[in-house]
Amino acid sequence: MNDLATSPPSTDDRRTIRNRTFDEIALGDEATLQRTLTAVDIQLFAALSGDVNPQHMDPTFAASTRFHGVIAHGMWGASLISAVLGTRLPGPGTIYLGQTLTFLAPVRIGDTLTVRVKVRERDAAKRHLVLACSCVNQVGVTVIDGEARVIAPTERIERPRATLPEVRLVDGASKTLLDYVRPLGAIRVAVVHPCDEASLAAVLDARQAGLIDPLIVAPRAKVEAVGRKAGLDLSDIDIEDVPHSHAAAARAVELAGACKVEALMKGSLHTDELMSALVAHESPLRTARRVSHCYLMHTPAYPRPFIITDAAINIAPTLEEKADIVRNAVELAQAIGVATPRVAILAAVETVNPRMPATLDAAALCKMADRGQIEGAILDGPLAFDNAISAAAAHIKGIESKVAGVADVLVVPDLESGNMLAKQLEYLGGASSAGIVMGARVPVILTSRSDSNETRINSCAVAVLVAHRHRGITP
Repeated sequence: MNDLATSPPSTDDRRTIRNRTFDEIALGDEATLQRTLTAVDIQLFAALSGDVNPQHMDPTFAASTRFHGVIAHGMWGASLISAVLGTRLPGPGTIYLGQTLTFLAPVRIGDTLTVRVKVRERDAAKRHLVLACSCVNQVGVTVIDGEARVIAPTERIERPRATLPEVRLVDGASKTLLDYVRPLGAIRVAVVHPCDEASLAAVLDARQAGLIDPLIVAPRAKVEAVGRKAGLDLSDIDIEDVPHSHAAAARAVELAGACKVEALMKGSLHTDELMSALVAHESPLRTARRVSHCYLMHTPAYPRPFIITDAAINIAPTLEEKADIVRNAVELAQAIGVATPRVAILAAVETVNPRMPATLDAAALCKMADRGQIEGAILDGPLAFDNAISAAAAHIKGIESKVAGVADVLVVPDLESGNMLAKQLEYLGGASSAGIVMGARVPVILTSRSDSNETRINSCAVAVLVAHRHRGITP
């Protein structure tokens, strides 16, 4: 009996796919493939099949619902059977006639399936093969069983292995954030003290992307020295010369207050230096609302962009300050096109516990929304992180909510928890992000020194949306 899985392929074998003709195949021959299901696999399968049912896309849904685990993730397992037939036994040139499969158990994210096809019948007159097919998970449970009928090739085929392009599922339309924002036109932005290569390069990239018309506010000699060292052309960039970073922050706020710029962008100065100028008692950018930071994030594991707030400015916000944090996030959500955002007030648990202040604040915020003190959104809380973003987790715990599992905004208890959550999603969850400060008379593009250039550009794009929204609002 020949077993394609028993002998590891040579280096040359890994570069090519070879079939097996009907005459080379005997009863009992088999081939295997092993693959582990990931959240990215589900997204890819959804992108190719067009099945973007949120329940199928929920990474935890299969853990609680047998039906959806079998249908959504089981079909992924069935596709692996087709892969074995088309690439290993018989391989290229195979004509698929049909299959009969029974889905016996759920396939969940993290499961490792061993897919096996074994020749059960041969019809020499028609070159037909019947192959027994099975998928067995890592604990020995058969999750799929059945058979496939094929016509085996008669000629030997050998071809290079193809390298598949990356495929990603994009929420909604195929347009990217930049595609959506660019037609609005660039906004005038005061860039505060961009005196390192990363922040200065981001200014030029954002201008080239058609997002900002920059006015650099910084010591001219220092900026030009950074530009020369990095090979950046600043010849057509406006620079307002100031003696140091503190003066740069104060002058940028003054320019925004005089309506000479529509947004501020943090350079290489410390965040507290810029924010101190923004919220100073005499600042023309102060409003009645507390300023707060919003991370706009998009991760492959969640089917829509969402906001995390506040993870950068308010360390331990009071109930009153949290109310403003929510209002700011609602305004940002509406600016990016979510008319009535669903806001999850996060805590460690989803029940009110007097010994856990975050749960009390959550309950109070929801009641404030009920009474019209917070408008324009649907609030629910306390919600733990899992049931805020997973319909499955909410279903298991019996939570009936218009927010649970479909949240657009995640309001964290304090800065520490929010910052850790955002950084975990970015560095471990593959999330793309943008950072912006809301609550002032102009948006503030606020990024970390460790942020990627992509994050800085995304943040500029979000600022364009907010600035255009402010144009239609009377202060």
